[in-house]
Amino acid sequence: MKIVFSKRLIRKELGAKPTEDDFLVIRKWYEKWIYESIKWESLPLWSRLIKVYATTVSWARRIVYLIDIESGDVFFLFFRTKNDRIGSNLTINNPEFKKKLQEYLAILFEDLENDNFQVMEIS
Repeated sequence: MKIVFSKRLIRKELGAKPTEDDFLVIRKWYEKWIYESIKWESLPLWSRLIKVYATTVSWARRIVYLIDIESGDVFFLFFRTKNDRIGSNLTINNPEFKKKLQEYLAILFEDLENDNFQVMEIS
């Protein structure tokens, strides 16, 4: 299994110069398998959308992944604080999240098609 990072989504969510620790945090919280499904009406049939509540003593984040249920591969989408307008309400009822998710899914699929991504192996 692997986590696939769209290079454009890395820049949007982690900034221009993400650190190795950023990627390790995203991997670590996925591997804990403590997540909640997000209902979404227009996902590919092979996929599920999940959110992870990543919380430490010093910060609280929300991470959103798209999972390929056939291969087990994971696609990174969001890394938000719980206090921003999207991270505080990662549901279909939040119009800001809905709009941004549609945008990010389009970016992800375009980057996959154009080999504009990087991969991190996971256990």
